[in-house]
Amino acid sequence: MFTNEFIKQAAAEVNDYVIEMRREMHKRAEVAPNCVKAGQFIRDQLDAMGIPWEPVETHGCFATLDSGRPGPHIGLRADFDALPMPEDECNLKEKRIVMSDTPDKTCHGCGHDAHTAMLLGAAKIISSNMDKLDGVVYLAFEDGEENGTGWPGMEKVLKTKQIDTFWGIHVWSGMDSGTICVQAGPRMAGGIGVDLTFVGKGGHGSRPDQSINPVFCAANFLNNIAVAFANQIDANETVTLGITGIQGGEVSNVIPDTARVFGSFRLFSEKEGEKAFKILHEVADHTAAMHHCTVEYAPNCRIFGGPTTNDEYYSGLAEAALPEVLPAGTVVKAEPWYASESFGRYLAMSPGVFAHLGINNPEKGTGAAHHNSKFDVDEDVMIIGVMSTLKYVAAVIEKGIKKA
Repeated sequence: MFTNEFIKQAAAEVNDYVIEMRREMHKRAEVAPNCVKAGQFIRDQLDAMGIPWEPVETHGCFATLDSGRPGPHIGLRADFDALPMPEDECNLKEKRIVMSDTPDKTCHGCGHDAHTAMLLGAAKIISSNMDKLDGVVYLAFEDGEENGTGWPGMEKVLKTKQIDTFWGIHVWSGMDSGTICVQAGPRMAGGIGVDLTFVGKGGHGSRPDQSINPVFCAANFLNNIAVAFANQIDANETVTLGITGIQGGEVSNVIPDTARVFGSFRLFSEKEGEKAFKILHEVADHTAAMHHCTVEYAPNCRIFGGPTTNDEYYSGLAEAALPEVLPAGTVVKAEPWYASESFGRYLAMSPGVFAHLGINNPEKGTGAAHHNSKFDVDEDVMIIGVMSTLKYVAAVIEKGIKKA
């Protein structure tokens, strides 16, 4: 069994390695499904540790550490894709420690580099100390979390495994550095993609009566959907109406054939999310009919994931165990985060915990919002992530899996 002192000492010994891994991954900032260099780098690290792995479409991998003894089957997950956005050479205060190899095109603006580094650090410790553990530990490295391309391949692999519980970590600039939250309940939002096009009939701007103007249809749709949400969504629930764009026409005297509306909804109740998606279609269809238009729905206009919800048993286990290896006050409560995460799909298959690890350090300038060119990670907190991962594994082995 991993004792508390062993966890603290082992995490300290791999801390330099974890920091190095984060910086190496940060350089390899690739957008899924083209995470070729990053995916190969992870596989090379696993090979160096002697950890067997199998490929996951498209460039992810799934590794297995089997003690050969009866015990729980515990899944640990990290994502490693980057964002298609430029990276500022400075964070909120100073020049950043490491830059993307392609800072004008891609960067790790969400912290996935840190997620992978922490899991590789934990893997390094676990793989060399399997004699102290029972059961099986799985390592899931997912590419394509940001755009959904990583999950289908990972799901195929997961369906062939027996996994009792899953653990994952997401760094969060909404929490102070040196804090971690593992509380039960919805922790990140589910999401619905909104992408629809109203189709009318184009013509000369001087004779709108001879055309069917989809721009008015799209504008009317925005008013109608807002009213529908205000009056039909449960007042005790939240479904955000995140319409971010309306596009129709390019010149002042031409009525276009089409007008597109896009954005997303975020939610913490699957039932209310399904209602919101139904409202979207009803309002769009009827608004189109009012304007003698038709409406076309893009493939990404769909429910793309439910909320990420921590299991009560495993969250309680983590909240009780983590303070044994972390400084007083490290484990905290926090409000749910409205961003969406594919880890909710893992927890829908196997109950567990998605931890939020605070990285907001004003002295280091690491408090920028995620998906921002100035986003940066406080590397000093990654040791907390490694210790928490190891302690979660030890606690599940000691306390046992959730009873049906």
